[in-house]
Amino acid sequence: MTTVDPNFTAGADREARRARLFTRINSADKWFQILGLAWITPVLRAAAGDNPRAQMKEIWRLLLVPLLAIVAFLVVWGTLAPKVQTSLGAVPGPAQVWQEALNLHEDARVKAEKKAKFDAQVAQLNERLISQGKEPKTRAYTGAPTYYQQIWTSITTVFFGFLIATIVAVPLGIMSGLSPTANSALNPLIQIFKPVSPLAWLPIVTMIVSATYTSNDGLLSKSFLISAITVTLCSLWPTLINTSLGVASIDKDLVNVSKVLKMNTWTKITKLVLPSALPLIFTGLRLSLGVGWMVLIAAEMLAQNPGLGKFVWDEFQNGSSQSLAKIIVAVLTIGIIGFLLDRVMYALQSLFTFTNNR
Repeated sequence: MTTVDPNFTAGADREARRARLFTRINSADKWFQILGLAWITPVLRAAAGDNPRAQMKEIWRLLLVPLLAIVAFLVVWGTLAPKVQTSLGAVPGPAQVWQEALNLHEDARVKAEKKAKFDAQVAQLNERLISQGKEPKTRAYTGAPTYYQQIWTSITTVFFGFLIATIVAVPLGIMSGLSPTANSALNPLIQIFKPVSPLAWLPIVTMIVSATYTSNDGLLSKSFLISAITVTLCSLWPTLINTSLGVASIDKDLVNVSKVLKMNTWTKITKLVLPSALPLIFTGLRLSLGVGWMVLIAAEMLAQNPGLGKFVWDEFQNGSSQSLAKIIVAVLTIGIIGFLLDRVMYALQSLFTFTNNR
């Protein structure tokens, strides 16, 4: 009778578990890349015992070098900032900016409590009115929005404008890519309007919206529409151009197959054109969203849409000693949100396409 060495069995089990662990790490690596957290993979590999020396090199490159660069930036900022005097005093350093970020958070908490108290009082009033057989009253809270509400307003506005731009740009891009005649017709318009600044579009959009849209209540207020439409006009071009390029570069053999199979136009677009052009379409969408986010801040400043752009403008006009620090907080917020929006689009791109673009 043959006996199995227990040490051999235990070793085989350890190797099997180790292999499964590395398989899970490799599966998670794709999402770490998408989220901008690629440094987690070598950390996990090193912890699992996979060539720690090689993994430390990756950790140094992906995590420690960026952290050192950020620290160096903060040191240079903190050293030079006090030496630059403005009309509002010295440029704030990292410590002052962090303090203002905490102050904005505390201010948002206080404003949220005030709104909750107001809503509770209105609810009590309406309960009394209903008990007396009277109609309840609707009263809108008129307090200033919190910093987080202004962030949400900006995100909502940019996605509304981006959605309109996508609805317009993708069909036009498909039409331009499929038809040389359509491409010849659209190309001059693209070349003329693509470089136009949002500051040039804004007065035109403002006059048209003011003349055609009378309501100023709810989500679709005039300032919201003006900002969103300005975002649309400036952000649709990357999607349109990349969609047209993606459709035009489809393999000619696939086009010939569609002719042999006698596909109708709708089937050809949904089964052949879109799947083949998706990588370039998503590249255009990522570029459009980035352009839209940059355009939005300028549009909100002038349209007075209650988002981050208006926050920056109000602080600039306020001219208090804390205003410059608050503006820098807003600048950092805009940059971080822009990065996160790009990661969201890249995640969607990875779900629907096979691409290695980052």
